[in-house]
Amino acid sequence: MHTQKLLSRSDLLSRRSEWQQQGRILVFTNGCFDVLHRGHVEYLQQARSLGDILVVGLNSDASVRSIKGPGRPVVGEDDRAAILCALQDVDFVSVFSEPSVETLVASLLPDVLVKGGDYCLQDIVGRGIVEAAGGRVATLCHIPGRSSTELARTHPPA
Repeated sequence: MHTQKLLSRSDLLSRRSEWQQQGRILVFTNGCFDVLHRGHVEYLQQARSLGDILVVGLNSDASVRSIKGPGRPVVGEDDRAAILCALQDVDFVSVFSEPSVETLVASLLPDVLVKGGDYCLQDIVGRGIVEAAGGRVATLCHIPGRSSTELARTHPPA
């Protein structure tokens, strides 16, 4: 099942060198992607349209807990990664455990760094790094009422 799409950080960085040599545009986004929903799918489709390769940095379970609280994630990282890998628009997934994605962004240096429209450009982690390297940062549309946090709050696990 799509395991070839799940890359370690070192494999991801090795592939990045190949993509740069080929002149391919790397789009990167990151998040918890807990309780995957329509908003996520549409967001990832939009992100993919901005370049040749879409890489998703996925927060580990420990990282999600530190961000969202002790009841999260609802879905474990192995399952979240498998679901993301199964999506046609996602080329690769890499799980990261740091509290911030900044180190991964700094080492990967994507051509386009993308976050959802619920983020302000100045608050996007890694923005300065990407822009200083000649890349761009974009926010994509946000579908109101589509939020994993909202879904988890209104439909807690049994």
